[in-house]
Amino acid sequence: MCGIIGYAGKNQAIPFILDGLAKLEYRGYDSAGVAVVGSDGNLVVEKCKGRLQVLREKIANGDIVQGCVGIGHTRWATHGEPSDINAHPHISMNGKVALVHNGIIENYIDLKKILSENGYTFKSDTDTEIVANILDFYYNGNPLETIQKVIKMLRGSYTLVIIFEGITDKIYAVRKNTPLIAGISKVGNFVASDIAALVSHTRDMYLLEDDEITEVSSEKINIYDIDLNCVKKDIFKVDWDIKSAEKEGYDHFMLKEIHEQPRAIRDTINSRISDNNEIILDNIDLDLENIDKIYILGCGSAYYVGMAAKYAIEKSCGMSAEVDLSSEFRYRFGENTRKMNPNFSGVKRDLRVNKSTLVILISQSGETADTIAALREVKKYGAKTLSIVNVVGSTIARESDYVIYTRAGQEVAVATTKALTSQLSLVFLLAEYMARKLGFIEDTTLIEDLKKIPEQVENLNKSENKIKSYAEKFKTSDTVFFVGRGMDYPVALEGALKLKETSYVHAEAYAAGELKHGPISLVEEGTLVIAVATQDELYEKMISNIQEVKSRGATVLIITNEGNTSAEKVGDMVYYIPKTHELLTPLLSVIPLQQFGYYSAVLRGLDVDKPRNLAKSVVVE
Repeated sequence: MCGIIGYAGKNQAIPFILDGLAKLEYRGYDSAGVAVVGSDGNLVVEKCKGRLQVLREKIANGDIVQGCVGIGHTRWATHGEPSDINAHPHISMNGKVALVHNGIIENYIDLKKILSENGYTFKSDTDTEIVANILDFYYNGNPLETIQKVIKMLRGSYTLVIIFEGITDKIYAVRKNTPLIAGISKVGNFVASDIAALVSHTRDMYLLEDDEITEVSSEKINIYDIDLNCVKKDIFKVDWDIKSAEKEGYDHFMLKEIHEQPRAIRDTINSRISDNNEIILDNIDLDLENIDKIYILGCGSAYYVGMAAKYAIEKSCGMSAEVDLSSEFRYRFGENTRKMNPNFSGVKRDLRVNKSTLVILISQSGETADTIAALREVKKYGAKTLSIVNVVGSTIARESDYVIYTRAGQEVAVATTKALTSQLSLVFLLAEYMARKLGFIEDTTLIEDLKKIPEQVENLNKSENKIKSYAEKFKTSDTVFFVGRGMDYPVALEGALKLKETSYVHAEAYAAGELKHGPISLVEEGTLVIAVATQDELYEKMISNIQEVKSRGATVLIITNEGNTSAEKVGDMVYYIPKTHELLTPLLSVIPLQQFGYYSAVLRGLDVDKPRNLAKSVVVE
């Protein structure tokens, strides 16, 4: 979502802030702005709609905005349309307070009423301007006391970074349910919403918790709890390769990250598989014999990984697993408030989350708001929680009972690629780990085939020109359908999502058996249907489904395994992936779909890495 950075030092702040905001562009945004405390103590704010380059030109790369303390922001609109006025930072009516904000203030209407009754007027449509003015209203000359008072009034999720009129050497920050870090550097000290903003200046960070108020000067960083008691923290050392935030010769980050998948998968699985194929999952020791329910939660692509995990766990372990969207799950479980008739003699079913429940949470960033909310809710009922995330020290990682990190490295493009395949490789490894824990005979074929996946992905990347030719052929298509069955269904969903995200094409995915129950009415002459058909036991049924759409005039591209040459009799185009263990096919079949989404966007002349209206990390509900 929104990108935030703040700087306090002895140098001019704006060059550092612009550099940090540039590193956060991948998150997605529609406007940008900066603010400083000038040498005279006055607050100076400059902001505008559009890309960061527009802001750079407006402020002459910072030459016309001078000050050693400053804040910056790239906005993804929630309240109010993208515009110069609604862009951050926002300054209070009396000019005492300026701030940037990530998140949503749920009770801003109530706060606005208080302010209106006290003579405040507003320029923007944002909830953020309300916070700037409520801080102004209660400001008593002591920033810490004022922030403490105000955050006790706020409801919602927020990261706030604040500067005050007359305070030329400090910035202040606080978080609630959205990420915030502080960085210690020789050139000054920082706060930011993402590690990526700071790694070019420091690898020494503090990971800040909810309701902690941070006071940053050029000399030190002070952290306080909500009662203004000092908080001592250990420094978190960032081990990211800074090259992951650079294109390194590729035209786009998305293409670079598609090509980084062999390395990402290899790094994710190699340290978890011993020489004798023993599975070692980061000191995790799940007591599966006392688990009677498994829920798998995620949003977007992580939800599709969860669907694949469900198939893998049920096939490997014989345990039933339920996958759900994080945003929906949290509202439909928990204590059953309706009382059971005491005379009922039937089986009493318990669908509630309890201490016998394992909840697996999947998130690239580890900061997905809906998944965090679901995590906190299930923990109230004693459930065991296991998270699969990419970002060390993220909120979901810290708050879960167990965490397994993917090792994808930083992913910059909004449309996920290497994070998704790293997650897939890990959930397949987890399913086999669980099967062994439950006493099933080891599936050595799966492990051996999993170790071959990185090389197979490399070979698929070498043949990307074939997919590019398909994208060229269908670059004017305005509707594309994706179909699959079994393990191929979540891959079809992911393929449709990639095309929607990158190319703005109307793309839908269906379980192929559902076509005849309605969706086939949308198929007409020339409609492109991409069929994923890698599951042996379902292959013949998929061929029948393909024939159904062919008979209605569809043009069909089939993604299938090497050797399935019968596909050429029904498909207009056939793309073969290498043979592998049936459970692992998504790791290969998703690659051409990623490539198709990428090249479809490029051939349409679109901004592949920063699709419209989208954000990399969704930290609001």
